[in-house]
Amino acid sequence: MHILLLASAFNSLTQRAHAELRDRGHTVAVELALPDSPLPEAVRRHAPQLVVAPMLKTAIPEEVWTAYTCLVVHPGPVGDRGPSSLDWAIHEGVEEWGVTVLQADAEMDAGDVWASVSCRIPQVSKSELYRGEIADAAIEAVLLAVERFAGGTYVPREQDAAGTAGARPRSRPYLDQSVRRIDWAEDSTEDVVRKLRAADSQPGVLDELFGGEWYLHGGHPESVLRGRPGELLATRAGAVCRATRDGAVWIPELRPRRGPGQPPTFKLPAVKALGDRLPPLPERALPLLPEARLGTWTDIGYREEGNVGFLSFSFPGGAMSTEQCRRLLDAYREACARPTSVLVLGSERDFFSNGIHLNVIEADDDPAAESWANINAIDDLVEAVLTTTDRLVVSAVAGNAAAGGVMLALAADEVWCRSGAVLNPHYRLMGLYGSEYWTYTLPRRVGAAAAERLMREALPVSSAGAVRLGLVDRVVDCGPDEFGREVGGLAARLASLPATASRIAAKKTELDLLESATPLAGFRERELARMRRTFGDPDAPYHALRRSFVHKERLPRTPPHLGPAAVARTGRIPSAADVTGMAHDVAASRPSGWYEEE
Repeated sequence: MHILLLASAFNSLTQRAHAELRDRGHTVAVELALPDSPLPEAVRRHAPQLVVAPMLKTAIPEEVWTAYTCLVVHPGPVGDRGPSSLDWAIHEGVEEWGVTVLQADAEMDAGDVWASVSCRIPQVSKSELYRGEIADAAIEAVLLAVERFAGGTYVPREQDAAGTAGARPRSRPYLDQSVRRIDWAEDSTEDVVRKLRAADSQPGVLDELFGGEWYLHGGHPESVLRGRPGELLATRAGAVCRATRDGAVWIPELRPRRGPGQPPTFKLPAVKALGDRLPPLPERALPLLPEARLGTWTDIGYREEGNVGFLSFSFPGGAMSTEQCRRLLDAYREACARPTSVLVLGSERDFFSNGIHLNVIEADDDPAAESWANINAIDDLVEAVLTTTDRLVVSAVAGNAAAGGVMLALAADEVWCRSGAVLNPHYRLMGLYGSEYWTYTLPRRVGAAAAERLMREALPVSSAGAVRLGLVDRVVDCGPDEFGREVGGLAARLASLPATASRIAAKKTELDLLESATPLAGFRERELARMRRTFGDPDAPYHALRRSFVHKERLPRTPPHLGPAAVARTGRIPSAADVTGMAHDVAASRPSGWYEEE
């Protein structure tokens, strides 16, 4: 079928739906619901057989849903209605939830049901849940609904007054800041963490600090530090620790409240956001290889099981600043000093990496210089992985990865990917040529022709598609919470295989042969020469694209590379001018890690 995705943004769920529907032979186009783009006209231009809305914040016009079957993904069980479904679920601490695919009609979220899938709600942030359990349930429901629609015989069921399991349909209001507000003197640590998790990544929890208003993003309980409720106690890796009534929480990121007539603000590491306002506080740094189960927050952890080391890292939004890359490199080097034969890299359940940190770069006094520092820092990390010859390195991709984050994964000997992950192995949508040794690792994996096509098309790739291309070696078919355990078992078996020792022994010889023929330094130098020219040119599209993304400038239209299935139908690939000529158009695509989730 020819399917049109209607979405408010090309976010993670829309990308996954795009990739998985294409995997199943459908042609797929995307139309973003933008203020100045009349949807009825746009939908008619696409002439779809079916319309699917994976993430849509506005109502579908009657002119559209009366002419086309429109299936809307609602992140709640049958009978749940309203714009803050997932927020309310976390805020109220429910343990079981679901996703419903319903047909659009005159009343929001009240249409006939084509599919519904239940899921559990672990104690994680909203954005992590959205990319994990909710996305898994949503894709299962979408694929089932599409299959039912294609069959032509399925009759969707009405949402009757009984709802699901005897519950009556309930429409809940937008979860505003009056409900989200934290009372530091009265709220327990558990309450504070739940409120913070329900607001991540948007809209955050509005609060006051040092005479200013800030949105707090992210929250992790602290087991030892204590202080006067509301007081800032310490810093760690850019985060601040704030006392609650009965404990404390770590808050990784802050965003200042937008002033009248000012551009939208953006999230930054809390310490960087506060800047000179932050009084002297102790830096509660952890060892380079902290144990992963310390009872306190850390963005880098390490544990060993037999001959396997697990170096975990989890940075907000998957972006990696200069400082984060350098700390991870130090930890990697120390992990390589441990007596293991297999080293596993990656988060246990969310983002792997999305490359350089555009927000930190934008906030710097000299964005060009910070861009250069950041790309060199991540290149140093990738080089360390590529040149490790005394053990096998495995990239465990639990969640989405993009741009330099994909190339970091490809530097390992093996890449294992969770079935729900989406990869964006390209840079062009941000006006960049790219680095991280991609001109070596990507062709090595998929061949020169496929590498060129991936970079040119700039479209997301599912885990199944990545295996077919050769981007990854193994898909781990499991839920987000099971990924760490599954990877642990696979890594233990890899370490015990007789062939592993011979593979390790061969790595040094293979690297020496490569260095004698086409040295790795040459790939890096050629890539960085292109990047330096881009960073140093104030008129290069990258700078406008970065600003447009970070400040969330309004988009005039859907970017052409997402247009009416041009690639699938005609083989035409949008030219570089199509994609990089207009900053607003490119920013509209929001590649993974370069967009807000909700």
